[in-house]
Amino acid sequence: MAPSGRTLTFAEYEAGANQVAHVLRETGLRRKDHVAIFMENDPAMLLAEAGAERTGLYFTPVNSYLSPEEVAYIVNDSESRVVVTSAAKAEVAYQLPVLCPKVECWLMVGADSSPGGPFESWEDALGGQPTGPVADERLGAPMMYSSGTTGRPKGILRPMYDIHPSETSIAVLGIAALWSLREDMVYLSPAPLYHTAPQVSVAIALRMKSTAVVMEHFDPALYLDLVGSQRVTHSQVVPTMFTRMLKLPDDVRAAADLSSLEVVIHAAAPCPVPVKEQMIEWFGPILLEYYAATEGNGCTFITSDDWLAHKGSVGRAVLSDIHILDDDGNECPTGTSGTVWFAGATDFEYYRDPEKTASTRRDDGKTSTVGDVGYLDEDGYLFLTDRKAHMIISGGVNIYPQETENLLVTHPKVLDAAVIGVPNDDLGEEVKAVVQPADGVVGDDALERELIAFCREHQAHFKCPRSVDFVDELPRLPTGKLYKGVLREQYWGDHATRIV
Repeated sequence: MAPSGRTLTFAEYEAGANQVAHVLRETGLRRKDHVAIFMENDPAMLLAEAGAERTGLYFTPVNSYLSPEEVAYIVNDSESRVVVTSAAKAEVAYQLPVLCPKVECWLMVGADSSPGGPFESWEDALGGQPTGPVADERLGAPMMYSSGTTGRPKGILRPMYDIHPSETSIAVLGIAALWSLREDMVYLSPAPLYHTAPQVSVAIALRMKSTAVVMEHFDPALYLDLVGSQRVTHSQVVPTMFTRMLKLPDDVRAAADLSSLEVVIHAAAPCPVPVKEQMIEWFGPILLEYYAATEGNGCTFITSDDWLAHKGSVGRAVLSDIHILDDDGNECPTGTSGTVWFAGATDFEYYRDPEKTASTRRDDGKTSTVGDVGYLDEDGYLFLTDRKAHMIISGGVNIYPQETENLLVTHPKVLDAAVIGVPNDDLGEEVKAVVQPADGVVGDDALERELIAFCREHQAHFKCPRSVDFVDELPRLPTGKLYKGVLREQYWGDHATRIV
């Protein structure tokens, strides 16, 4: 762990994971039951995941910045019977039991022996357990949550492999090959482990007998220092991290020892062309980029050399076929934008939501989309030109505005509200609210501050608007549907695409 320097050896990892497995079995959990993990980057988080994985459970890492109501929704929706949290998250965690009455076991990492309420000390719970494996080990799987345009996050459920935990699934082998991961690498993870890519990549690193260096919080100068001091060979980042490294003082950048680096993977958000050009010039042609949704319905991939020949592309399709279709389901000509559809990798469903699952599929049941828009060039390279419906990507984090819109309209001074992403040179996009005040209410600086504070009181801060504009009336169709294109054009009009 960095910067704290805490370590977890493979022997400690094995023993601790088995102890977690015994706790889960004693609680009564069996294959395909669910566990939720709500905590900051910490070795205990990896142990909790490992214990669930070797007992055939679905485990859900929960965004550690969510509000109590938001965490409770995921815990309840996932039907988690056990929740692992930490003393660092106690302020939120202590509000959860009353909101999640079906949870049978609450474990708190880093608390004293009597955390209070239904919470049990993690250390005490594990302390008396055997360090050997449970008798009925089977491989489990993560069930990550990804929001939809309705604003409520949905669990992404994949079929569970019926194999022993010591075996490696075909999916993991495929990802490792695509990302050029190898045994005995030194893998640096700078992002929160509740995100899909960090969770998957660190898990793969551990499976490949490799050292994983996990940053507790991203800091650009520390990242560069760790690459040199830990002799890092592989890492995965989001484009905002590139931007912040590029903005470091020249002497800090010049002093960075990057000689050990073999591969730097990036994804999660579009990377501005000038930023990637500078990063390839600085790091060398070792950047690998992929485009994929948490749903895993399809994937594109591109190397640095191919990107330099197709600047701005997110690559060609791998593991599936790609189709660009217009609104009538017809193939779009080369260079013409349409909805991005993938065929051949649709083994996911939204947990307990068959209607939403069906909405992502074509009639053949084998072709699916998450709603992104883009086009293919003559060589089959994909260029993205817009987002899933109204989704905002800020610093690599997906933000769906409906939740915030639904919250804002409950404020007594708000008649109507829209939330959109607007350009931000550092984050790619930032959240802006456009509000129609209630009759007799003046939309001024004081109201802007009041509404931002109101949102921050009830939601995770990254979902909340950084600014609020006021209008006399929002553009709505006769059906009541908000016509966001009109609003977005006011802020994106000078940009060729919706990607900064």
